[in-house]
Amino acid sequence: MKKSGESIVAKGKYQEWLEPDGLLLLEGWARDGLTDEQLAEKMEISPSTLYEWKVKYPEISEALKKGKEVVDYQVENALLNKALGGDTTAQIFWLKNRRPDKWRDKPAESAYTVNRSEDDALTESLKELAKEL
Repeated sequence: MKKSGESIVAKGKYQEWLEPDGLLLLEGWARDGLTDEQLAEKMEISPSTLYEWKVKYPEISEALKKGKEVVDYQVENALLNKALGGDTTAQIFWLKNRRPDKWRDKPAESAYTVNRSEDDALTESLKELAKEL
């Protein structure tokens, strides 16, 4: 990794990000939820350069994917726990995305109105699912 005041070697700035420490740092930043624009800023490159490096250097792309994947799983687990805990909004969101064939909104319904019988059916279905787990 480059130290303060140290010039970038002729090999190219990308080299420091292919080192184990650089890849670990990228993974951590991705896990922290940084966007590609924020990552590029921290790396002191442009977003377009980061995009090029992700295509040209699979190690960089994989480190970023690995970091983002951890957070995605954590959010998914948190959402599932809320849904199983009785949070109706989480239940609806989960089922509409996981089972759109069965739980999609009908075209005539308002996106802001929840039909009470559908809400009850959803809650009962989730309770049954929780019993099976």
